[in-house]
Amino acid sequence: MNFTHSFGRLLAIAVFFLLSSSQLTFAQASFTVKGKVVDEKNQPLPGASVQISGQNKGVTTDVNGAFSIKLESASTLNISFVGMATQTVSVSSGKTNVTVVLKDNGKNLNEVVVVGYGTQRRADVVGSVTSVPKARLSELPTTNVLQAVEGTVAGLTISTPSGIPGTQPSASVRGRNSISASSDPYVVVDGIPLSKTGGSLNDINPNDIASVEVLKDPSAVAIYGTNGANGVILVTTKHGVTGKPVLRYSGSVGYDNIAHILRPRDGAEYAQKYKDYLAQNDPKNTNVVPNNIELTNYNAGIQTDWLKEVTQQGAYQDHNLSVSGGSENVKYYLSGDYLDQKGVVKGYQYKRITVRSNLDVNATDFLTLGSNIYYANNNYDGGRANLVFAQAMSPYGQEYNADGTYRIYPMAPEQLYTNPLLGLTTTALRRSVNLGGNGFAEVKLGGVLQGLKYRLNAGYNFVPTRNDGYTGRAANNLVGNGYANNTETNTYTLENLLTYNRNFGKHHIDFTGLYSQQESSYLSSGASSSGFVNDVITFYNLGAGTTPSVSSYASHRALRSQMGRLNYSYDSRYLLNFTVRRDGSSVFGGNTDKYGWFPVGGFGWNISNEKFMQDVHLIDNLKLRASYGRTGNEAVGVYQTIGVDNAVRYPFEGAVYTGALAGTQLGNSNLHWETKTGVNVGLDFGILHNRINGSIDYYNARTTGLLLNRALPAASGYVNVLDNIGKISNKGLDITLNTKNIDSKDFRWESTIVFSTVKNKIIDLYGNQQSDIGNGWFIGQPISVIYDYKKIGIWQTGEDVSKSDPTAKPGDIKFQDTNGDGKITADDKVIQGQTTPKWTGGFTNTFHYKNISLSVFIQTAQGQMRYNTDLNTIEAQGRANTPAAIGYWTPTNGENFFNSLSYTNTNHPYGYEQDASYTRIKDVTLSYTFPQRYLDKLHLGGLTVFASGRNLHTYTKWIGTDPEVTLYTRGSGGGGTANDSNFSNNSDNNYPLTRTIVFGVNISLK
Repeated sequence: MNFTHSFGRLLAIAVFFLLSSSQLTFAQASFTVKGKVVDEKNQPLPGASVQISGQNKGVTTDVNGAFSIKLESASTLNISFVGMATQTVSVSSGKTNVTVVLKDNGKNLNEVVVVGYGTQRRADVVGSVTSVPKARLSELPTTNVLQAVEGTVAGLTISTPSGIPGTQPSASVRGRNSISASSDPYVVVDGIPLSKTGGSLNDINPNDIASVEVLKDPSAVAIYGTNGANGVILVTTKHGVTGKPVLRYSGSVGYDNIAHILRPRDGAEYAQKYKDYLAQNDPKNTNVVPNNIELTNYNAGIQTDWLKEVTQQGAYQDHNLSVSGGSENVKYYLSGDYLDQKGVVKGYQYKRITVRSNLDVNATDFLTLGSNIYYANNNYDGGRANLVFAQAMSPYGQEYNADGTYRIYPMAPEQLYTNPLLGLTTTALRRSVNLGGNGFAEVKLGGVLQGLKYRLNAGYNFVPTRNDGYTGRAANNLVGNGYANNTETNTYTLENLLTYNRNFGKHHIDFTGLYSQQESSYLSSGASSSGFVNDVITFYNLGAGTTPSVSSYASHRALRSQMGRLNYSYDSRYLLNFTVRRDGSSVFGGNTDKYGWFPVGGFGWNISNEKFMQDVHLIDNLKLRASYGRTGNEAVGVYQTIGVDNAVRYPFEGAVYTGALAGTQLGNSNLHWETKTGVNVGLDFGILHNRINGSIDYYNARTTGLLLNRALPAASGYVNVLDNIGKISNKGLDITLNTKNIDSKDFRWESTIVFSTVKNKIIDLYGNQQSDIGNGWFIGQPISVIYDYKKIGIWQTGEDVSKSDPTAKPGDIKFQDTNGDGKITADDKVIQGQTTPKWTGGFTNTFHYKNISLSVFIQTAQGQMRYNTDLNTIEAQGRANTPAAIGYWTPTNGENFFNSLSYTNTNHPYGYEQDASYTRIKDVTLSYTFPQRYLDKLHLGGLTVFASGRNLHTYTKWIGTDPEVTLYTRGSGGGGTANDSNFSNNSDNNYPLTRTIVFGVNISLK
């Protein structure tokens, strides 16, 4: 017994010793590896995956690309990142600090892209979905993300119709899809619609944006039903990643100058022009200048540079501060931004303050919660100078009165043009706020229901605006006029999403089901008054005026939707997509089913994954895509399906009563959405180890049920009624090509080319295959064309005008007799061209030398024609100044392009159309990223400095300010007083394109 007991004790001690030794050895073998993951430009890659080979254990890199992982023994780490080639690194206790450089794999097949209500691998996408290059979003300082997107996505046309600070560029996807309804793409931010909420992309700080995807074909946009016909832009903002808090600052300052402007004539040129005008119109007149007040300055040799007086050095500054980080279960991103832009024309300015908070929480193993909240404050305050009047002012005009105030009529007694600086004396408040947010709760199921998720999305937007102003005596309003207008838009979205994502061997199924509700209410109230005793109170007490008036308006719209989408793939070779959406909108007519069905089917074939392609080493990626289906455009405005009465006040028996009078709008309860049916065929490719890769898409779409005004018999009391009767088609080609021209150790040169064509055609208008010449709509032609006389020169002295144009005189425009009847009449008008480009393109070259990067982007738009307002200069009988670059005909110079000073453009009204094609050096950015080895000593996670130029030079035949900018005829709109809105369509807001130079820095702290 004693022996047995002693042996047992010895055995227990031995086992304990062995276990202790084992534990001690294990403790001594464990170690921690720290490292950093960067790209080929030495930029950190946040969110990169660091996995231990053979184990289901790993971490992700933080915002600085750093990671830390504890290992039990020497191991192999697999480091991967979306779009990058995976790297393997062997580590041991003797190698605990590593830096991993990941290279672009060129294929991007495993890249995850946002496709609406979810994400997909690039290799599994059937539709035409284009991602905006990340470099454009992160390296280009812009006030609106569309400025960074411009020219980078084939099929997406973005233009800048005005250089006014805070103006949002216009955008269209694959041409105009409607005549009377909007063709703007549908914008969705973090899964919640931004369009139709009263807000705009101006409310989204570009520094907060992580990715932008553009959905173009039926397969991609069908999930948005009645809102998908014009394409969809999906914006995803930044979110936090696992790691300690990282503080980032991005700041930029710069200046603006007018890119190109037509300078008015100086004193000598102005006097010569007036002399030539008198020679053609009033030879006996010996005056040297048109107006009396100019004569004193003319004799004294005193000139005013009016263009200099109304313009200034534009300035730009933007400061963005963000902090992000989190643990495995809680991740956060907070940011604040301040933007201040001073325009090149005095009084124009734009200030914006934005705040954003994005939070993601893994509450349990099966429940994830999140929220995205943002606030944007836009300010366009200030009275504004008038550039159009400045260009028309005589250089001998008198700017100031004796007491230093602005002279109302600088060219007195001429009263056609007032002092261009009068707008600066007015008071104007133009402000808007966007308070928005969305939250989600996602439940993941397990067991036999593994892969099934339920997600609830809830979004809300509150957008109030304020537009107040006052024009007083100093601005030539002798009684004073004030106004105060306020609006507010409330929008909410609720979405129930059920998704199922599973692999069964080589089979993959991805299903998404949706039930959603959107509602929006709009309210406006306004008041105005005139007849103020003085200009002290302005719009703060409109009741002090003698003629006050008030108005108000309210509207409400709702959309209820159901959607189902099924994606199926076999062995990542054969891909199928089926989507059907059912939308019901409150705006549709009472006699129609308010619901519409929008089905789409798509097919994809990853040819490069076939066995017979394994030995074809030249081709790395080859995928064929095709889709066909129907989408919609809500098109119908609120209350357009019903007749609207106008309130009228009338006297009766000594009292005033209010009644209703039939309005100008006749309701049509049969109105419904415009329907677009189309096909898309695409090819994705990559060759030579993906040194060359890209995509080619052909599309053909037809839109029916276009909203047009159908003429009515006069006996009805109405001129026309809105009806769904028109048809148009759009077809074209989208091509994207990416190349790696040089890829050496220290130097790389990459290029991206995008090219797109669109052929827009009206098929039918009113069901009778007849064109509508009055509106400029022609069967078989694009929606917007130039229909005018064909100019062939200028009538010269001695030419016989009696046969073709008997009312013409030397110096008048000579038109072509296109129908050959021997005379110039309206029947000689022909279609000269279209106002939208036939094709557009972008060419980006990026050069990297060690830590230096240079990006050059060239944009082009070809085959478009526009009316040239600068050529259609109003002479005002010689009393106004005109641009020095715009010549004129005289009997001695025989000019054959510019008409005479006496030409009135009334007998045969002519629009002065001109080729508006152009090629522009859109932006150039030079940056330098400091080596991390130097930054570590300063405890910095990253430091990049850059300089960027925008709109640097334009190559064009256009004679004028710019072929892209929309200018209105001199004198149109609100005269010389301040506007009542931000960007009214009148000559008061004619504003040139600006050339911007910006210097900036991006800093991140460890």
